[in-house]
Amino acid sequence: MAKVAVIGATGNVGARLVAELAARSHRVTAIARNPRAAAPQITPAAGDVRDPAGLSRLIAGHDAVVSAVRFRDTDPAALIGAVRDSGVSRYLVVGGAGSLEVAPGQRLVDQPDFPAAYRDEALRGAAFLDALRRVADLDWSFLSPSALIEAGERTGRFRLGRDALLVGETGSRISYEDYAVALVDEIERPAHLRQRFTVGY
Repeated sequence: MAKVAVIGATGNVGARLVAELAARSHRVTAIARNPRAAAPQITPAAGDVRDPAGLSRLIAGHDAVVSAVRFRDTDPAALIGAVRDSGVSRYLVVGGAGSLEVAPGQRLVDQPDFPAAYRDEALRGAAFLDALRRVADLDWSFLSPSALIEAGERTGRFRLGRDALLVGETGSRISYEDYAVALVDEIERPAHLRQRFTVGY
């Protein structure tokens, strides 16, 4: 059983991560600007990525920290610094699909049909990944979803990859629920230390 802090615990991915961690008997600190009431092993905590010092105090003493916040709401240096200052070495980031490659050297976000509404967030996610790749003193992992991530079933059946977009019979997709399974698996059995990886059907 691990003690895990989830930053952004009330979002689409964050809420599923908290539920998956609790279902596996981990102790969770669910951090959000407006935290919600939780199950016995879940401790809600008010925190904000715009307050790195306060965030660092909240996450100190945990075995792992998960960041599940939108990249447009974060400053990579400040958030990574908050984790570093907390003394927690295991840091997992809910990434985006835009920086995945559709062909060698060709990112999804740079394709002409990439939706304009998601471009800024995707580019900020790519910049966050670039910042992480320069970090040598944290055991970080960055999990990119498939192109489409949405509410669905928790099947526990999916594929993992590294930097290439995964495409299956139904396109490039993953449910929030199975994304959470893959990330919690990584917390329990680290296999992608200081690496980006991806999950899809």
